[in-house]
Amino acid sequence: MYLNIRPATESDMPEVLSLIKELAAFEKEPNAVIITTKDLINHAFSKTPLFVCFVAVLKTKIVGMSLGYPRYSTWKGPTMHLEDLIVTSNKRGLGIGQALFSNFIKYSQLKGVKRIEWAVLNWNVDAIKFYQSNGAKVYDDWNIAQMDESAINNFIKNN
Repeated sequence: MYLNIRPATESDMPEVLSLIKELAAFEKEPNAVIITTKDLINHAFSKTPLFVCFVAVLKTKIVGMSLGYPRYSTWKGPTMHLEDLIVTSNKRGLGIGQALFSNFIKYSQLKGVKRIEWAVLNWNVDAIKFYQSNGAKVYDDWNIAQMDESAINNFIKNN
């Protein structure tokens, strides 16, 4: 198996978007993705990129990706957030996820971060076991809070 983990390029973004949509469907939110290939290109390849993305290329085909961005912890200092780690369904179990995860951890360490964090759905037992087997602590006492665009607009309107 010839696997290459490399930084994503602008021309990779259609395949990255396809993987994002595959992950959304797996997470039971198939219609939640509103971002476009053009958005991904603009957000990743501007003067101030909003995220970093790595792709896993098996032979000549992109079969997985990791995407993350810098954050800041008032307790720890610089951190990285791993937003997505996905391997296309028919290529799971080949070590590709491990290679992507390892690459992201090493990249983050080189950036000098003090913590790497991400969210994992509580029903995704395979992912939880994967992260724990790699030394991560999966907390069950923190809840994720979000405001979507509609909630943001309603807040602004009413405040």
